[in-house]
Amino acid sequence: MSANKRSLFSRSLCGAYLALLVGLAGGDARGEKFRHSWLNPTPSAELRELSTDRPDATEGPFTVDAGHTQLEMDVVNHRTNRLEGVRTKGWSAAAFNLRFGLLDDFELGIFVSPYVHASETQRVGRREVSSGFGDVTLRAKVNFWGNNGGTSALGLIADLKLPTAARGLGSDSLEGAVLLPVSLELGHGWELGAMTGMGLRRRASSSGRRGVGINSATTGHGITEALAGYVELTAETGDGAPVAAFDAGLTLQLNRNTQVDVGVQFGLSRNADDVVVFVGWTQRY
Repeated sequence: MSANKRSLFSRSLCGAYLALLVGLAGGDARGEKFRHSWLNPTPSAELRELSTDRPDATEGPFTVDAGHTQLEMDVVNHRTNRLEGVRTKGWSAAAFNLRFGLLDDFELGIFVSPYVHASETQRVGRREVSSGFGDVTLRAKVNFWGNNGGTSALGLIADLKLPTAARGLGSDSLEGAVLLPVSLELGHGWELGAMTGMGLRRRASSSGRRGVGINSATTGHGITEALAGYVELTAETGDGAPVAAFDAGLTLQLNRNTQVDVGVQFGLSRNADDVVVFVGWTQRY
């Protein structure tokens, strides 16, 4: 993709996102819930409908209810890619995001990857294998509106990735991102989510950090009362070639506080993983 095409693609995504923000409508039914905090938990009867930041890559603008925690886990994640004769495979087990609702509109979270395995096979047949603990990411999220009702919601997310990964599994550098997630009810059971932001990345094979643009959009619809499906497009653009992907999946809500999911992602650009498959689980406490 040429520089002009990358610039046009990025401008189109940002323009679509701004148009979505302009079209947002609906209030936030705050009521008395803002009196709750980590020390004064939201009663069970007042809990919001379960909302997760998985399985799609588009994060939600909604926060966990004050005084409650939410565990969102990649039970198994497997990815493969082939680029310029080099084949890479990787899988992780029990990678999770633990979210803490401190206030009705504010949460903190931590992403942990207890075990990651990666292999790289060169064209000449040489194979390198790395495995062990992955990187840890710290997150803060605030909801501006829409947490407790309305047809739209907007939030702000700040991430800081710590270089805790075993040798060969990470960039060995601090990285971060600032994201703006938005959600919009489209009617007739359809929902639209979008996210835009900037990240600071460093690839393991390069020196220094570089800024990247992060954009994604997802839409979903209920199939039954408990089962829903979604499709999503993601793109990351910066100094190098863009990384774009399409993914789709299903979510099944087992009860008010439990959800399982399954999904698959296909790379749309040369630098994206060819295929990623995953199974996940969410539990609210």
